Amino acid sequence: MATSKTRKRVTVRTAEDLGRALGLSAADTAEMEFRSELTVALAKIIQTGRPTHAEIAKRAGTSRTRVTAIANGNTHGVSTDVLIRVLAATGHRAEVRVKKAAA
Repeated sequence: MATSKTRKRVTVRTAEDLGRALGLSAADTAEMEFRSELTVALAKIIQTGRPTHAEIAKRAGTSRTRVTAIANGNTHGVSTDVLIRVLAATGHRAEVRVKKAAA
């Protein structure tokens, strides 16, 4: 006997809303938000083509394929430390800003 499941569509506007919709902890949501912002910034930098994907990979100690994946926003299986090394390999640094989380 086949059962029918209905799916409820959820619209989110912020990483916090997404974390809540997915049932993530506050810590997991914060990590997701941080990685997302870092990935978006990194993708923009890498897509300029200067330095090349191969040059970035060599400087960061990773593969050109991984750099290309990051440039395309695919960071599944890429650790945060690799993202930071790739950022440094582009000649950029991240700036840390700490703020109180919304209640």
